[in-house]
Amino acid sequence: MASVNPFNLSDSEEEAERRPNETVDTERSPSDGAPGPPPSNPFSPSADAEPPTLLLAGSRTSPSGEGISPSAAATSAMAGGAETRLSVDAIAAQLLRDQYILTALEFHTELLEAGRELPRLRDYFSNPGNFERQSGTPPAKEQVLGPGGPLNRAGSISTLDSLDFARYSDDGNRESDDRVAVLEFELRKAKETIQALRANLTQAAESEVPSQERKNFKSSPEIEEPIRPLEKRALNFLVNEYLLKNEYKLSSITFSDENDDQDFELWDDVGLNIPKPPDLLQLYRNCGTPLPSPRNMTDASVGVDFSDLPGNCITQDTPRKPDLSQQQQTEVVQELEYQIGLLNNEKQSLAEQIKKLQCEIQTLKRTVSSPTPATLELSSQNTSNPSSSTTTTTSSTDPLHVPPTDNGQYLDIRGVSEPQTDADRPSTQSTLQSHSQSHNKLKNRPPVQFDKPNRKLSPVFQQALLSFCRMCSDSRLGAEVSRIADSEESVMLMLGRCLPHIVPNVLLAKREELIPLILCTACLHPEPKERDQLLHILFNLIKRPDDEQRQMILTGCVAFAKHVGPTRVEAELLPQCWEQINHKYPERRLLVAESCGALAPYLPKEIRSSLVLSMLQQMLTEDKADMVREAVVKSLGIIMGYIDDPDKYSQGFELMLLSLGDPSERVVSAVHQVFIPAFAAWTTELGTLQTALIPSLLARIEKLLRQGEHSLDEHKLHMFLSALQSLIPPLFAVVLQNAPFTSRAKLHGNIPAIEVTRFPRPASPLQDVATIIGSREMLSALLLLYDYQLEHEGTTGWDSLLWVVNQLLPQLIEIVGRINVTSSTCVHEFSRFFWRFCRTFGKIFTNTKVKPQFQEILRLSEENVDASAGNGILTKATVPIYATGVLTCYNQEEDRKLLVGFLEDVMTTLSLSHAPLDSLKASFVELGANPVYHELLLTVLWYGVVHTSALVRCTAARMFELLVKGVNETLVAQRVVPALITLSSDPEISVRISTIPAFGTIMETVTQKELLERVKMQLASFLEDPQYQDQHSLHMEIIRTFGRVGPNTEPRFRDEFVLPHLHKLALANNSQAVENKRIDIATQLFEAYSALSCCFISEEVMVNHFLPGLRCLRTDMEQLSPEHEVILSSMIKECEIKVENRGMADAQGSMSIASSLVGEDAKTKFLSKMGQLTTSGAMLANVFQRKK
Repeated sequence: MASVNPFNLSDSEEEAERRPNETVDTERSPSDGAPGPPPSNPFSPSADAEPPTLLLAGSRTSPSGEGISPSAAATSAMAGGAETRLSVDAIAAQLLRDQYILTALEFHTELLEAGRELPRLRDYFSNPGNFERQSGTPPAKEQVLGPGGPLNRAGSISTLDSLDFARYSDDGNRESDDRVAVLEFELRKAKETIQALRANLTQAAESEVPSQERKNFKSSPEIEEPIRPLEKRALNFLVNEYLLKNEYKLSSITFSDENDDQDFELWDDVGLNIPKPPDLLQLYRNCGTPLPSPRNMTDASVGVDFSDLPGNCITQDTPRKPDLSQQQQTEVVQELEYQIGLLNNEKQSLAEQIKKLQCEIQTLKRTVSSPTPATLELSSQNTSNPSSSTTTTTSSTDPLHVPPTDNGQYLDIRGVSEPQTDADRPSTQSTLQSHSQSHNKLKNRPPVQFDKPNRKLSPVFQQALLSFCRMCSDSRLGAEVSRIADSEESVMLMLGRCLPHIVPNVLLAKREELIPLILCTACLHPEPKERDQLLHILFNLIKRPDDEQRQMILTGCVAFAKHVGPTRVEAELLPQCWEQINHKYPERRLLVAESCGALAPYLPKEIRSSLVLSMLQQMLTEDKADMVREAVVKSLGIIMGYIDDPDKYSQGFELMLLSLGDPSERVVSAVHQVFIPAFAAWTTELGTLQTALIPSLLARIEKLLRQGEHSLDEHKLHMFLSALQSLIPPLFAVVLQNAPFTSRAKLHGNIPAIEVTRFPRPASPLQDVATIIGSREMLSALLLLYDYQLEHEGTTGWDSLLWVVNQLLPQLIEIVGRINVTSSTCVHEFSRFFWRFCRTFGKIFTNTKVKPQFQEILRLSEENVDASAGNGILTKATVPIYATGVLTCYNQEEDRKLLVGFLEDVMTTLSLSHAPLDSLKASFVELGANPVYHELLLTVLWYGVVHTSALVRCTAARMFELLVKGVNETLVAQRVVPALITLSSDPEISVRISTIPAFGTIMETVTQKELLERVKMQLASFLEDPQYQDQHSLHMEIIRTFGRVGPNTEPRFRDEFVLPHLHKLALANNSQAVENKRIDIATQLFEAYSALSCCFISEEVMVNHFLPGLRCLRTDMEQLSPEHEVILSSMIKECEIKVENRGMADAQGSMSIASSLVGEDAKTKFLSKMGQLTTSGAMLANVFQRKK
């Protein structure tokens, strides 16, 4: 069929000269087949012949638009040059120069297969710059470049019948419509070619496995059919897609490298004859159930319908492939895939140009004037010219033939809001119908019909009239408003687009109201990037979220995790946490720490024990905010409750020690409340609580005691011991759960309730034994059997309890014996530990297992005390810990009697053996801190007061000093002072001297005047009675007591009693003949005066007693200790200066009385002057400047 080709331009000057008068060509459709292959095998070329090119049904025509195919051109060129025998390089150069690019590519491929690579072709096709396209102008108007220039799109083939002569009329600009029509035609032809190639590829792929073999596999299910190449490529694509979606990027890279023959970016590379199946996750979830059939999707476009073409138009079917051998079929498949790639690239380029041209059409529509009647008539008529129909449809309807960006899930209210004329309606309805069928979204929704007015207004006039309705659909928000979602998925898409613009404009205080909307959209949105953006908005919703806002976000995260499953939690939520781990605001880091714990139950177990654990460990070691580390510790505890990898035990133990050593008390408290109970529960399941965890802590305590014999690190000791104390409840739970009677525990019947005081108050619910066991009823039933077993049946076969009795207790008692008894902190810590231990394990266990082991060690006899070395067991910390940690667990009468008897025996034994009293003092200090035991301690001391041994009475007198500070004044007046006065009249002078420190403490702490007078009289008798004048030890004790209590006692008592008697003692010491006694008294006096020099002393006392006493002491020190004499001289000088200053101040004070009125008047004037200076600080400074 002859036709005029308006885009026909020569591709070379030679062709222009060869065809100067050629205007009409013999045209072939792009789908026409090339001449068939020769009878000989085209896929096995001879050695001396050039490889023939494979002629396909979809071969492109030359850029010139001529009816000669590139392959034919190459063949003719080679035939014409047979006489001269052109070289291969010359043929390649000619093909490139004439822009037969596809032919050159086929030529290059065949040369490669034959092992004869040509450098010219290799360099040309390896340079991407040779294939860059120029867009915006038709090929007919582009300049043809040489081989190094851009590769231009082939011109469209136009036939005589397809020409729309109206396009070339002078009534308007129709160039844009022309280009659209041409591009649509080319795109349609490319799609036809793709369909033909798909059919060929399907036939070739299916023919790879013989039909007989497939029958054998179907008849014998036990024989596995070998995987087909198509199946292998499809599975490879799905596996790579799964790896990428779940962030296994390195594995995906390795997998792609191992399958370098496959393009994982494009599903069409797998096989064009099958639709893309669901991903691996959906396949797994739907395993065993039929997958839902894919929705019917059809490609819709506005263009020429082939049924409307005239009969003489050439529309040949794709020629069938001849029967080829297996090797030939494989090569055909490869060639087809290559052609498919080229056509896909061409299709993408055409689609882009169509979009650009549509935009130009819209612009032209807005500026075009009203069409002429002739044009309107052409538009309304149903002509047989398909090209004219296409042009009219394109220019008169909204361009819905372009695939919409919203996937057809929206109703465009802009389209239904504009009235349509009779001329417009048929084409518009057909377009909407194809649009609906394409996306299968609105098939059940009937088209909306509007009443059409019986008017004859032109469409342009109607549009201009409606333009006065102020509507805005050009902006982003206008576009969203003008279309309405009609399905759940479209709602999610709309929310995903709109929420990022809504959130920044919501008040910070109310942004938590957006959390449900954000989370719902993030859960259901189909696009991973949009979901990631929404979750990013969620975690950055509030700049510094408070507790309530964080709880709301965490609640939403947990709901999200429950809905989407562990895979998406790992892939979508955890990255958000990781991004905020080093945020500058502690509230945001706190949100991350809390999120790790809240999401722990919903994460894959491998992630819980690796990534999340590492994140929390990093935050624990690096974060400076106490509240963040506290939340980290709590989240670590939750992780420990869900972890099931035994190899992580050592890491958990190190984290426990690290968090216990935190300087913040709130962090350490969180460790005891959450982390240690959860970690202990895990070690219980592993069976390592008794074999690893507790022994490790005990070993660290023993090592600490060995290293710190002289300077013990009490902080670390407290850290380890507090951890042991938190492990007592889970240890007792292990004993109950592994007892011989556990299987006999029954919950039915009358089970008595557990006494409120049966167990110590737990630090948290996780340390409650009932919580660990499971219920209070089960615990009550087990306790009944536990007490009965201990009391009547013993511990035979009870391995968990035998470990406590035979290994744990002896090791603890040994550690206690190595503690420094003078360290009140260590004594207190171990006392509390044993108290909780005994209260948890019960009274029967304490009486039958704990007390006997202590009593065996603390054999109360003088043989058990080494007085010379002072290292007997009664002088160690074992005594106060046993007394205050074990004997005070239960407060019944027999328990109190046992405690009183033990303390009396210890006091007697230590006194009679002249051993240090540190262990007894530690017991009194620890017990004296609790008022409940004051009466008990006074009973013990009264036993010492009336004891027959003076040594015991001396010890009792010294113990009163420790007890007075904590006892109320009523008990001091009724019980303490009478006992001390009794001892002060004891026949033994040592007993009387022993009461002086207690009297001094009373003067320091008591405020009752009558009581103070009685004590003052007793001390005066010691100082003024002639029988004590030569009692050196008594004077030493009095001076020592005055120096200790003088700064804190009542000023009148200090001025009238303490300082005068110190003056007398210092004066008497000047005449002391015994040098040793003189040195002792002088040293004690120096300590006393040094302490009293810081007190306020009246001038009279200073002149009459304090300075004279210091001068007497200086006299002694000049002879005995010159270094002390220098200090005393400076003290005397300072005191004298104070006295002089006070005298001058008194003189000035007498003058101020006479001038008081003048002074008041001057002060008033000065203050009024200061009050007026309110303008600046410079004026205030000027007041104090002296005039020059």
